[in-house]
Amino acid sequence: MAERDPRNRTGRSPLLRGLVAAVFAAGMLVTSAGHGTAAAVTAPGAQFTPLTAAVMTRPAPFVATDGRTHISYELLTTSALSTSTSLRLDRVDVLDARTHRVVGSLSGQALADAANPVGDPLPSADAYTPAPPGPTPTVIPGSQQWVIWIDLVLGRGRPAPEVLEHRLSGAVLAPSGPTAFEETVQPTRTSGIPPLNLDPPVRPGTWYSSESCCGNTHHRRGLAPINGRFSVPQRFAIDWYRVGEQGQTWEGDPARLTSYLSYRQPIVASAGGRVVEVQDGIPDNTPPVTPPVPPIEDTVGNHVTVEVAPGRYLLYAHMKPGSLRVREGDRVETGQVLGLIGNSGNSTTPHLHFQVMTTAHFFPTDSPPFTFRQFRVVGQVEPRIWDDNLGLQPTGVLPVTPSPYDGRHRAQYPLDREVLRF
Repeated sequence: MAERDPRNRTGRSPLLRGLVAAVFAAGMLVTSAGHGTAAAVTAPGAQFTPLTAAVMTRPAPFVATDGRTHISYELLTTSALSTSTSLRLDRVDVLDARTHRVVGSLSGQALADAANPVGDPLPSADAYTPAPPGPTPTVIPGSQQWVIWIDLVLGRGRPAPEVLEHRLSGAVLAPSGPTAFEETVQPTRTSGIPPLNLDPPVRPGTWYSSESCCGNTHHRRGLAPINGRFSVPQRFAIDWYRVGEQGQTWEGDPARLTSYLSYRQPIVASAGGRVVEVQDGIPDNTPPVTPPVPPIEDTVGNHVTVEVAPGRYLLYAHMKPGSLRVREGDRVETGQVLGLIGNSGNSTTPHLHFQVMTTAHFFPTDSPPFTFRQFRVVGQVEPRIWDDNLGLQPTGVLPVTPSPYDGRHRAQYPLDREVLRF
């Protein structure tokens, strides 16, 4: 797609005139102090843009169970227009900055579903009620900040670009009528650090991979304002539930912790390393009613954090109180038991919350992708059944159906709602 000139042939566009006027009004135009008469110099291609953009992480490519390379990250956009002027965002293209080839696009309903104001709540926890579609077209009011959730899926065998850039196009909705704009912003280098390739964090058996990437899940779209900055601390986190021979995750009374097959299952080290944080003593919650939101320091409940590489930490969370078998400073080996699955912290039903972090603490942190050395996909679950509604189902049996990715996988990341066997 050829880039359009942001100026009319007869001069500056109404958008540009308005922005220039705003600069004058703010008293921000700087002039020379009398040393010569040359015009101010700008960088080649400089233009006023109605949207600013920033990425919130260094995008890291990974291979998922579909056999394709994914790149999942966020584009934080802010309207530079006044509160009285909105803009319509029609399209977001992600390009390879070297070749300028489009590697992913969002428009229409797909864009509407992938963009929201930063303060919007997440969808309902009702597993069988899909989130309502976003309104189209995507209209961003003046001076608002929106997040665009980008999940690129590259063709098989196609390498990830070393640098991405983002082309935003649409129209400023001025009182005099819409004025088209197009801007190419935020060149972003992708990570050259390969994802950690790990052993499973649980004992052999059948497990349900819930809330993993990539879609509108509470982990993937958990935008958190921590210490004055936005982050997505659970981007690639996975909640693990033990599954029985009949596809059940609980049997009997869902109000009893012991009814859940995950409860008191051993948690094992996915990689060797040094224990850098341990928290214990937080009681288990009683399922299946969602507990009150705990204090920030108790969010992940009883947990163990292990440093396994420089800037890479593994978090094992929501453990049963009194079950932790390691202390800070201990060295652990792959496969070593760390404790038992519980229901502490911000947890409604027993499960293991597992992820990679870039810091020793959950808040604040970033969440890079990871893979598992080997596993077998044995099915998938279509409805979104997760921690807050697992115990509210008519029965504890998951509606498991065949997956197009059934079979053995190596060095890949499990996608959301897959049932797999370690």
